[in-house]
Amino acid sequence: MRWLVRGDWDGFFGLALDNLVQLLLIVSLCQFVLGFSPELIYGRILPGAAISLIVGNFFYGWQARRLAQQTGRTDVCALPYGINTVSLLAHVFLVMLPAKSVAQNLGMDPAQQATFAWQMGLVATFGCGFVELIGVLFADAIRRATPRAALLSTLAGIAVGFIAMTFFFRSFARPIVGIPTLGIILLTYLGGRRFKFGLPGGLVAITVGTALAWITGLATTDQFPQTLPTLVLPSFAGAEFWSALQSEHWSMFLSVILPMGLFNLVGSLQNIESAEAAGDRYPTRPSLAVNGIGSIAACLFGSTFPTTIYIGHPAWKAMGARAGYSILNGVFCTIVCLTGVIAHIAAIIPIDAGMAIIVYIGVIITTQAFQATPIRHAPAVVLGLLPGIAAWGTLMIKNGLRAAGIGTPERPFQQVESLLPTFQGQFDLYVDGAFALNEGFIFTSMIWAALTVALIERQFRIAAIWCLIAAALSAIGFIHSYTYTPGDTAMALFAPASPWALAYAVTAALLFATPYLTQPNPPQPPKDES
Repeated sequence: MRWLVRGDWDGFFGLALDNLVQLLLIVSLCQFVLGFSPELIYGRILPGAAISLIVGNFFYGWQARRLAQQTGRTDVCALPYGINTVSLLAHVFLVMLPAKSVAQNLGMDPAQQATFAWQMGLVATFGCGFVELIGVLFADAIRRATPRAALLSTLAGIAVGFIAMTFFFRSFARPIVGIPTLGIILLTYLGGRRFKFGLPGGLVAITVGTALAWITGLATTDQFPQTLPTLVLPSFAGAEFWSALQSEHWSMFLSVILPMGLFNLVGSLQNIESAEAAGDRYPTRPSLAVNGIGSIAACLFGSTFPTTIYIGHPAWKAMGARAGYSILNGVFCTIVCLTGVIAHIAAIIPIDAGMAIIVYIGVIITTQAFQATPIRHAPAVVLGLLPGIAAWGTLMIKNGLRAAGIGTPERPFQQVESLLPTFQGQFDLYVDGAFALNEGFIFTSMIWAALTVALIERQFRIAAIWCLIAAALSAIGFIHSYTYTPGDTAMALFAPASPWALAYAVTAALLFATPYLTQPNPPQPPKDES
């Protein structure tokens, strides 16, 4: 099999566009949500991302070539690889943005806040990569023990709130750009239509969105860089990473880091299986290991965003892509990240032009949670969605309180505790329940979806075991345990959430005793379908 064939160019344009959207999203969120400086974004984060992207893309291209040589085939397609959208958004909204609030509460100035948030992002990226790397030893066992509904519904909960709803709001705040581009995405990706001349729907949406943004004045030349692109080589960030580990604050993000690493691990495993179903059987352990190594390399060179094996191998293979499209993608992403040209692209293409794609990603992730699980497990998927939606709603509540002036040195966030009776009595809003759900919500989502699947399958002891896991996590403060800080609520790690631990333990006892306390419902007579 040759290194480069005609189909590789088609695959390259599709995969490169996907990665370009991720890079534009990184620039926009880091700049406008986290307040990072251009020096931090273009001098540390993007060069670090280039290292991870070139490591993975070159390996998977070489791996495809090697498989072709071993099998004597010429139709082997490399595993697609890039920055994980879900992890990207989770690291921004669930790690770095809360870390910035912690830094603000500690009295740091804006530059120090950005540095602190960046360092916490490095820890999260390393943690995800480490979980992926050691996870090759027990990935299959985790997958067997955890129902698919538990994994997919947890992702879907994040997708509904932090991905889809956030940008859905923005789409309707910018309707002239947001609604037509969303219509184009739905037309091409769901409506079964394609534009003439083979133009991808995503490219058309971004082009139309960019044009509308400039015509309406939403995009201006104010954001355009004043300097030409220059080469910025990656620099080692080991000292900054080690400094972050010396902080006592990184452990508060373990409830995000561990499950996100697990999701990336299992998701990559599923994508390897998808490739095997399409005819390309890759060895599991080296494929997963390099995935983890890519994320660790990203951290050590300054990127706060892990990488993953992408979904969609069968589509790229059907397009004619082989090994070369992966190599081309690695080269393209490296050039874009190291030269700073992404700053010029971001100035020309505002994030509003691509937000319809992000909404669609959120919709598809949520849809997959229902489609890829047995229909009888649908209640478990719905229940697994709720903690993620609750976490997003909690963020909205906190932002509303901050907009009202709570969370400042003059009015610290501890004042919210005195407002709880008002929230409950006048608005029937149990804010303390939202705060409890918010801490460790990813674990909570997995547990409730998994125990619901067990109940649906009449596996009462397994359901009880999931309750005991929840009780243990509550007892060590991984879920439901929180404390008030001057500007927020924070996980109270290793501080027992005693009421929740007791409640889970009682429920576990009930489930263990279910065979002795209950009996099956009598069979229902068949319905008259006439």
